[in-house]
Amino acid sequence: MTSALRWQSRPGRALDAEELGHLASLSLTLEVETYPKPGLVSHVDNGAHRDMDAVMLCLSADTLAPFFSELAVAGAEGAGMNRLRAIGVAAERAMLAATQGVNTHRGAIFGLGLLCAAAGYRNAVGIRKSLGRLVSERWGHDILSGPVSLRSHGAVAGRRYGAGGARVEAADGFPSVYDIALPALHAARELAPNDEEAVRVETCMRLIAEVTDTNLLHRGGAEGLRFAQESAASFLAGGVGSLGWRERAAEIHRAFVARNLSPGGSADLLAMALFVDRLEV
Repeated sequence: MTSALRWQSRPGRALDAEELGHLASLSLTLEVETYPKPGLVSHVDNGAHRDMDAVMLCLSADTLAPFFSELAVAGAEGAGMNRLRAIGVAAERAMLAATQGVNTHRGAIFGLGLLCAAAGYRNAVGIRKSLGRLVSERWGHDILSGPVSLRSHGAVAGRRYGAGGARVEAADGFPSVYDIALPALHAARELAPNDEEAVRVETCMRLIAEVTDTNLLHRGGAEGLRFAQESAASFLAGGVGSLGWRERAAEIHRAFVARNLSPGGSADLLAMALFVDRLEV
């Protein structure tokens, strides 16, 4: 975890493209190194997943680092969505090659990739707008009007249940990151000032409670989403500032696994929030 401490030691400093790529990769690794997260893979167990584990997810995160750096370079050069999308496709190919065909981080490639591009652009131009706002202003229209993956689980669930999903989230400037995850992250540091893992657990629970996660809809339908949101909300009544919070979170985790529920969208948003938190103080 020394790399995490090194990043956190100098918040607010502008990072070059290579550093941005490593930070994005580290944000994904920190998401994995968080337990208990309901239904999700961690360094403790595989959650509701039979096809992936923490080692695979960390390998995937490492594989993606140079592509995140390339996206930061492209953003700095004023690239349009077509170029960003081509880099994202190459990143997905590399991910699938590293994981032998398992989709570990497709959603994160999209969301974190856009934030990396925005960070590169912001550094090059020297403006103070938030990364989310830059994504919305520079690429929002093309995100919504671009090609749609009709077969992805999120897209299928989104069409069936009327959920906006990752594309709408990005085009709107990542409101789930800025309006839900970051406030939760900062509030959790008041509850658990010396425990960053607890901070990440609390933030993940807040996202599960408030976001319409299309991964939950895909796995459990509307009833699964309702169960997940209510379970997370019940945890947050005391949160990580209360005694016995780890066991309560672990009980919720086991309940998600029993129902085959995994809030993958919330996991991606947690990683994005960690990335943004390091860059915007």
